Amino acid sequence: MYSKTNTTSLIGLEGKLVEVESDITSGIPAFNIVGLPDSSIKESKDRVRVALVNSSYKFPAGRITINLSPADLKKEGTQLDLPIAISLLSSMGAIERAYDDYIFLGELSLDGRILPIRGALAMVISMREQGFTKFIISDENKEECAIISDIEVYPFNKLNDVVAFLNGDLKKDSYKINPALLKEEISYDLDFKDLKGQENLKRALQIAAAGGHNLLMVGPPGSGKTFSAKHLPTILPDMSFEERVEVTKIYSIMGLLDSGHLVSARPFRAPHHSSSQVALIGGGHSVPKPGEITLAHRGVLFLDEFPEYQKNVIEALREPLENKEINVARAQASVKYPSDFILIAAMNPCPCGNYGNPLKECTCSINEIRRYLSKISSPILDRIDIHIEIKPVKYDDLNDDIKSKSSSELKSEVVRARKIQAERYKDEKIKTNALLSTRQMKKYIKLSPEVEKIGQMAFNKYNFSVRSYNKILKMARTIADLEASEEITSKHLLEAVRYRALDDKYWSV
Repeated sequence: MYSKTNTTSLIGLEGKLVEVESDITSGIPAFNIVGLPDSSIKESKDRVRVALVNSSYKFPAGRITINLSPADLKKEGTQLDLPIAISLLSSMGAIERAYDDYIFLGELSLDGRILPIRGALAMVISMREQGFTKFIISDENKEECAIISDIEVYPFNKLNDVVAFLNGDLKKDSYKINPALLKEEISYDLDFKDLKGQENLKRALQIAAAGGHNLLMVGPPGSGKTFSAKHLPTILPDMSFEERVEVTKIYSIMGLLDSGHLVSARPFRAPHHSSSQVALIGGGHSVPKPGEITLAHRGVLFLDEFPEYQKNVIEALREPLENKEINVARAQASVKYPSDFILIAAMNPCPCGNYGNPLKECTCSINEIRRYLSKISSPILDRIDIHIEIKPVKYDDLNDDIKSKSSSELKSEVVRARKIQAERYKDEKIKTNALLSTRQMKKYIKLSPEVEKIGQMAFNKYNFSVRSYNKILKMARTIADLEASEEITSKHLLEAVRYRALDDKYWSV
């Protein structure tokens, strides 16, 4: 007897509709799954067989064929356990009603329990876009899936309950999420007011947050680079609901969701400098999985000890820094992942860390310094908007009673600047100054003749590349937005130029 259920398989962040067809015929007992299944799906034969037996169903003695359609699509994931079992039970006659309008997602345990799966939210969103509105899932996936409006989510713990529900023997309402979970308050233990003696760095971090600019910190060990970077999320605007869903989809795929709840805080990812290119960019043997740059989407990617990363890892950042997305190709699939993050990179000025430090003597030779700094290529430097030198904190600064702005105060200024940008670019596909294209810069960045002359002098003095100078103009626009100034003044431009002067000091050694 033939039957069919609907499910989905992920390719990147997109779910593809998969029809699970089953047929039982007389003959030598066999259980085959065809249609490009991966190893986890091939293993589902044993899980489904034992789960059915332990759920009090007599496993059919004939020849069983499960076809996963379309046959040319590589399928992976344990979410196919439940639809395979339902399709098989229907072929056995255990399910009498039609269920073509449902999507089934769930892994089966040997005792018939329905276990949670990774990527449930991404699958539900993709199937909703294809017109499906009813989903039968594991009870542990209900929180993340129910955040999508206009769908019906039916969570279950046991296979027997799903069968009873489909046959009409069990009444169950669709799950509705607690609205409070969608308005979760975000709190941080860190506050910029506790960061002493680094006012210039705080200013640079605020500019980075306001305009979405990448930032490179150069300074000796112990000067507060890492500690300062960890404060950045405290002044970033809260994520919109759409952004939270984007991030939650990614974290769901990687199995990083906290109790299935919607991600509220902006991501802060800090991979170790020994991380491989696959770990940072993404990859895998069959369908590529997201890397750290995608896990940092809509948040911050902090790369400490920047030159200590492998050269190929650093160079692989070129595409995501420029395009805010990454294309990862493998033999089985090519996928595109979002990577719209703010890069905060930190490094010492030399191997010993004391080059340029007025308080300690550098023990490195000129060749050692050049070799160390050359690990950061010009194309990568060009893609990092803000370059700032960090000086050691003096003892007097630690006991300074001068009141510093709190994270709350800095954040309110950042939010105001972001609103100005959102209004300015409401007819564009961007939201921040850092994302301005060359065409858009000509439209939105206007300099008076006096200010333009200052820019020309700086361009010639520091021998900026065109990309570097464009970064300066975008920063100047952000600095003006922080002051709610429609006009970019010489003050704004000169401050922006100052954030590119390190190229001349360090990378011309």
